[in-house]
Amino acid sequence: MRPEFDVVSRKWSRPRAICIAAAVAAALVLLVLFVRSRAAAEPPRVAFSELLRDADRGVVAEVVVKGDQLDITHTDGRIVRTIAPSNYVTANPAFVSEMAKKGVRIDVRPLSEASAYSYGAIVLGLAFVGMLGLTLYRVTTGRIPALESKTRTADREASNVTFADVAGVDEAKEEVKELVDFLREPGRFSAIGGRIPKGILLVGPPGTGKTLLARSIAGEARVPFLFASGSDFVEMYAGVGASRVRRLFKDARRHAACIIFIDELDAVGRSRGGASLSHEEREQTLNQLLVEMDGFAPNQGIVIVAATNRPDILDPALLRPGRFDRQVTVGAPDVRGREQILRIHARKVSIGSDVDLRQIARGTPGFSGAELANLINEAALFAVRSNRSTVEASDLDQARDKALMGVERKSLQMTEHERVTCAYHESGHALVAALLPGADPLHKVTIIPRGRALGVTMQLPEGDRHTHTRDFLEAQIAILMGGRIAEELFLRQMTSGAGSDIERATDIARRMVCEFGMSALGPLAYRSAGNASGPDRGAGMSEATAERVDDEVRELVMRGYETARQIIARNRAAVRAMAEELLVVESLDADAIKAVIAQASAPRHGADVQASE
Repeated sequence: MRPEFDVVSRKWSRPRAICIAAAVAAALVLLVLFVRSRAAAEPPRVAFSELLRDADRGVVAEVVVKGDQLDITHTDGRIVRTIAPSNYVTANPAFVSEMAKKGVRIDVRPLSEASAYSYGAIVLGLAFVGMLGLTLYRVTTGRIPALESKTRTADREASNVTFADVAGVDEAKEEVKELVDFLREPGRFSAIGGRIPKGILLVGPPGTGKTLLARSIAGEARVPFLFASGSDFVEMYAGVGASRVRRLFKDARRHAACIIFIDELDAVGRSRGGASLSHEEREQTLNQLLVEMDGFAPNQGIVIVAATNRPDILDPALLRPGRFDRQVTVGAPDVRGREQILRIHARKVSIGSDVDLRQIARGTPGFSGAELANLINEAALFAVRSNRSTVEASDLDQARDKALMGVERKSLQMTEHERVTCAYHESGHALVAALLPGADPLHKVTIIPRGRALGVTMQLPEGDRHTHTRDFLEAQIAILMGGRIAEELFLRQMTSGAGSDIERATDIARRMVCEFGMSALGPLAYRSAGNASGPDRGAGMSEATAERVDDEVRELVMRGYETARQIIARNRAAVRAMAEELLVVESLDADAIKAVIAQASAPRHGADVQASE
């Protein structure tokens, strides 16, 4: 920081001296103007005897009394001022009555009102001088908040995140490891003509570890690491963002080699264009960033690492080689990656001997690294609530069920009719899922309300699914129809509880027809990218084709409906037994479901078969 006063030379620093001089000059100018305005506005002075003489002549129209000061207004409009003897007006009541008899209007005003305008002018003047001095001081010292740099520098000694703390994204980690090697040993690569990449863009959905990967670079690299968010460069003031970009790269050029990390790049790197004036500041900032990354000024040794989950909206000029030479995809981890991530986060808690992290990883398909970290934390909280010092397998199961199905709402009171309806509805889902070949294995069925659902039937795949066959999708439609079929066959009713099932089944069928080409219409895409709920009949689809699409969708849904009806009709005893068991215990796991179905399906001959029909 610059010293405000030099003790040795007994002189003020230059910025502060400029500010003080400007403030003093402004105060003097303001004072002179104020005195001149008061002098110009003050009426001329006359003797007190002249007031008495003019009153006798009848030429005085009004007298304004302000203490001992009297402002006299004549009948011709002329205004003069006089000073009465001390306490003359208050000590002489006859003075007021005599003036009133002569037709003079008397107006008495307090002294505070008379000086209020003067005091207000002084306060406003001092406030103006203060604001002027503060502004000049900030300009001369460069301490305007809007112009301050928001870039932070990572402390290598304080950074405790390394590559050992990153798992599930092996390919992305190898890419950034190579970047660190470039910076540590540039001669080894330049010996064969290789050059360091100028930029690496980390792309992936939220929670997959992009920022964690960048933090690991800061922990591993032996070079300065400057980091900022994309929103740090965007301000309402024109030119502020571009100034911050210039300052960022100016700070980076002070080092022989360094890494700049920009998180959420899409906040500043959106594609240019559009008539809105609100984009002008952001576009200026983006233009400055483009020039700094690959312009006339050399940036040897500076590497830009950025992260975004919206690469589709970034400006094409930002993505070209020479600015971002590499785009590294950071996706959701597979089974092996999830197990590694769980082991990393399990180091922070006390895990019981009965916990199988491999099994937990198999039961969490599609989970990101952030969701797995939250899973371990929720399991630890469950253990604390149960007054245990270690996290057991049951805690992890509860945490997984909470993440997948929602929080249990045991306080929700359902009527007995609703409980029976829910039990048969979920039993229909579970039976169809258990007996259909190719469907994912059952994990749990419950009639305890979770989230927004009154009951849940949960399936867990045996492994990660990257593509879906037609048989699997048709099985999903049949499983979704199982709840409505059970209500119709056993309760002779239809409820609104199947609304979400019907919506999901219709959506699967429509995607099979319009996107996947799994219908008689052939391998053609009929769905518009701008319509999230169905095909856009006004863009590239005739009315006849739209009708055929609707027919194919209806045929797929009704086919699944009939499949579910046949399965439930052949296994009435199993559905009834499962519903009765759910009404007692409220939740059944996979083994209990298999046991109920096996027990109900064992006697399949004679009178039992006739009774079940």
